Amino acid sequence: MKKIFSSNAPVPAGHYEQGWKTGDLVFVSGQLPIDPKTKANNDGTAAEQTMQSLNNVKAVLEAAGTNLNRVVKVTVYVSDIAKWDEINAAYKDFFGEHRPARSVVPTPELHYGFQVEIEAIATL
Repeated sequence: MKKIFSSNAPVPAGHYEQGWKTGDLVFVSGQLPIDPKTKANNDGTAAEQTMQSLNNVKAVLEAAGTNLNRVVKVTVYVSDIAKWDEINAAYKDFFGEHRPARSVVPTPELHYGFQVEIEAIATL
């Protein structure tokens, strides 16, 4: 196994790595909508938070030597399922024609009051 780190994604604030590579798989830890350059929390719309979280996922994938088209599974945690249409539209814009398997998990609260957290599994 090899841990993955990207300076283009937020530095972990807890006891975890941004991602791990094992065999032909890459596991990306849940990414919050934090700008890795400014370390500022993205407190924008659900769509803006989705895009920032996905950009953070993309950065970890690239550090592992893979890309968005190799993503096979995504888990999206949402604090307000009523925002799902907005989140799903941003997600669709981001992934385009690629449609990885996906789970959506409504949760009453996410860290720092965010609306979205996204994790992914990809192949190399």
